[in-house]
Amino acid sequence: MARPLAVFVLFASLLSPLASAENLPERWVSAGGSLSEWVVELGGEGKLVGVDTTSQHPASLQKLPSVGYQRQLAAEGILALRPQVLLGTEEMGPPPVLAQLAAAGVKVETLPADADLQVLHGNLKRIGALLGDEARAESVFAAYQTRLNEQAAWVAKAQAETRAPTVLLLLGHAGSSPMAGGKDTAAAWVIKRAGGRNLTTHDGYKTLSTEALLALDPEVVIFADRRLGGDEARQALLKQNPALASTKAGRAGRLVAIDPTLLVGGLGPRIPAGLAELSAAFYPGRAPLKPATP
Repeated sequence: MARPLAVFVLFASLLSPLASAENLPERWVSAGGSLSEWVVELGGEGKLVGVDTTSQHPASLQKLPSVGYQRQLAAEGILALRPQVLLGTEEMGPPPVLAQLAAAGVKVETLPADADLQVLHGNLKRIGALLGDEARAESVFAAYQTRLNEQAAWVAKAQAETRAPTVLLLLGHAGSSPMAGGKDTAAAWVIKRAGGRNLTTHDGYKTLSTEALLALDPEVVIFADRRLGGDEARQALLKQNPALASTKAGRAGRLVAIDPTLLVGGLGPRIPAGLAELSAAFYPGRAPLKPATP
């Protein structure tokens, strides 16, 4: 009797991957720019039926129905898309809407948004499992780690010859007072890995007074405008914060724009390229790190 039982167990184990593959969700809504990018990176773009307003990359996502801002979701608009799963970070909400969606049968997947490689690894494994391709998730993460290791080596060489610049990252939009990225934020993570020294000591994101801005006197200011880009955003920033022109960064013209969606939803696929661009701005005398060849 033992042999037939063993054969049955083996047969069942061979069938189980197929059974679980048949139960994988086919209709996804993603709320959180970086997570949406990872779904695409892992081959799941065809499953997306809606995304939030922070999901701007790749450009093809902008053609999908929008479910609004990730923190201000509405159940009606999401349910109209008939999703089987809603993917987002802990920034997603409000909680009553998430509870309403879960009660309606939508699988609500809430992943951490910390700027941390272990967190990213766990998130990729979860997305890979939902897509039925955990091996691809592992391969993508390994390539990502390699690029960050190359970035770290580049920064180490630069800092062996040049002092790290003092940096401030301002997040906001034209007409409002920008908030400076403090400790334990994606802003702080990006500044450090790009080779800068973050000047802020507060937690989270906080608006700075003119006096505080002048006292910090950063050598480089990174700014992320949610509405404007390029020179237009730079001029709007200086108009709203004229004290910036008197800082070392302002006098030297070292005001560097980045895409604000890089800072939404944890570490995304475009972070390594973004770090290389910032490093080139931090250490203009050095040859920039070349992007990895696919």
